[in-house]
Amino acid sequence: MLKFLSKVRIEFNALDPRLASCMEFLAQCNARKAKESNPACQVQVKRRTDDQPPKITVTFVNGVEEVFDATTTPAQAIRNMILDKGQMLETEQMFREAGEKWPVIIPEEELHQPFSGTKPRKAEEKKQ
Repeated sequence: MLKFLSKVRIEFNALDPRLASCMEFLAQCNARKAKESNPACQVQVKRRTDDQPPKITVTFVNGVEEVFDATTTPAQAIRNMILDKGQMLETEQMFREAGEKWPVIIPEEELHQPFSGTKPRKAEEKKQ
């Protein structure tokens, strides 16, 4: 998860009962596998004393920053979003390195064309 991020900032009041998502996300960030995926990623924790809601801010390697309200967003949902966007970043990089334009625009008429590379399965094959 951290391999797609340059910075993570987790802010919460330790006495706030809504901090579960922050603590779970922090544990995920501190996992050995996560740290090994990107040792350069900065994980910052800010312990607050006010009543501001807990929040998690992530900065992707391309500089895009996203802020999550940790009272309403589960840690797993944040992790899944990071992985999804990370895959998109990898795909974009792959296309750019190949000299292709990004984003790839597929003409509408091509979206509705049949794909001849597949053949329908016979009824006997479906039963097996």
